[in-house]
Amino acid sequence: MELNSIKDAFERVAKKQKLCSSKSQETVDQVGHEIEQALATLQSPQDPSIPADQKAVLTELKSKLNAIGSLKQLEGPHKELNSSLVKYQKLLEKSLNPDISKAYRNVDFDTHIISQIIASHFYRQGLFDLGDNILNEAGEPNATALRSQFLEMHQVIEAMRARNIQPALTWVSANSEKLAQIGSNLELKVHTLQYVEIVQNGTQADALKYSRTYLARFAESYKDDFQKLMGCLMYIRRLENSPYFELLSPIHWETTTEELARQFCSLMGHSYESPLSMVFAAGVEGLPTLLKLANVMAAKKQEWQEMDQLPVPVELGKEFQFHSIFVCPVSRDQASEENPPMLLPCLHVLCKQSILKLSKNSTRTFKCPYCPAETTVAHCRQVYF
Repeated sequence: MELNSIKDAFERVAKKQKLCSSKSQETVDQVGHEIEQALATLQSPQDPSIPADQKAVLTELKSKLNAIGSLKQLEGPHKELNSSLVKYQKLLEKSLNPDISKAYRNVDFDTHIISQIIASHFYRQGLFDLGDNILNEAGEPNATALRSQFLEMHQVIEAMRARNIQPALTWVSANSEKLAQIGSNLELKVHTLQYVEIVQNGTQADALKYSRTYLARFAESYKDDFQKLMGCLMYIRRLENSPYFELLSPIHWETTTEELARQFCSLMGHSYESPLSMVFAAGVEGLPTLLKLANVMAAKKQEWQEMDQLPVPVELGKEFQFHSIFVCPVSRDQASEENPPMLLPCLHVLCKQSILKLSKNSTRTFKCPYCPAETTVAHCRQVYF
């Protein structure tokens, strides 16, 4: 992969630079040491009544400096470093094409959706004024609900980071049923943070009252967690010296705050990660492949923008895969809405276009490419992932 070769080349240049710097410093230290010794001899003669022979001292110094060969010692490493830098520059020019417009493909985007995506990206970061300006310039006055949702989320998150848990408690209580429906234990986590604070700084009566009011209903569904929390009652104000001391770790606040942000976005119908950030990151990862494809197609005098499907796969990491992908084992085409996966009675799956070709456009029965079973198009069923 090109990025890996660039990284390897950079590491080689960095290694050469460190070696050159080390060698240069060693040579400079040797020269400095000899000069300091010569100065000491000139300034401190053995017999104060007899002045030092300056000419002899300087002649000896010159002889020692010539023996060190400082110029030659500095030239070698610097030449190697310069050579590596030149090669690295050529590799960058060859691998990194500054004209990324070659990978651009004309797409009719919905400008309203794009404006909301950009604004929501800034809202996620708490840059509400910037998001407002984007929407105002785009003529999107009806996005106040989007702003208010992210504003509430940021207020709750900022309060959590300041160890003010009350806004989070209010939010999880108001959304208790929705959180339970998606199987989230966020409400228990938030109440656990408050309960631990009471155990560490309050009284046993306060902790017991809080557990009965807010934690008792989790006793069956989260039995192990509930038993651990009840065990804390034996160590009021000395939890750090108990078997449950790890509950005091700041990591619980950090992970609960992150989980709170995730569930907040989920209940709003938004992804936790900014769609704009994800698209940009995916584009950066896929850009080298697209640029290479554009160059190859240009050399063959073909226009890749007119293709319905890319002729090469664009490999992206798992973090960019949001749904199942089916590739027809016969045509090697990726399934799409126009060419969906179809289940044969023999339980093998092919894409619709492959089935139509095998059946001569539904005019006859056909044999499954992977087993002896025969069937017709009418007996095939579309598969939904």
